[in-house]
Amino acid sequence: MSKYKIEIDRELCIGDGACCGEAPNTFEMDADNVAVVKDPNGHTDEEILQAAQVCPVDAIKLTDAKTGEKVWPK
Repeated sequence: MSKYKIEIDRELCIGDGACCGEAPNTFEMDADNVAVVKDPNGHTDEEILQAAQVCPVDAIKLTDAKTGEKVWPK
């Protein structure tokens, strides 16, 4: 189980798809060309963090599922 709670800011997402390229089992693009979480456990925590970090507009928000501490973006 992922240690992250994953949220995507739909208004901020520009449909770049970089997250899908990094973690295609976790993220996918919906019919509106906006990223959505397909499976929060689709990749390792490190791969999910990397996918969030490649988002050009920081639309992917990661928080620690246990503590609620913001992990990304810093």
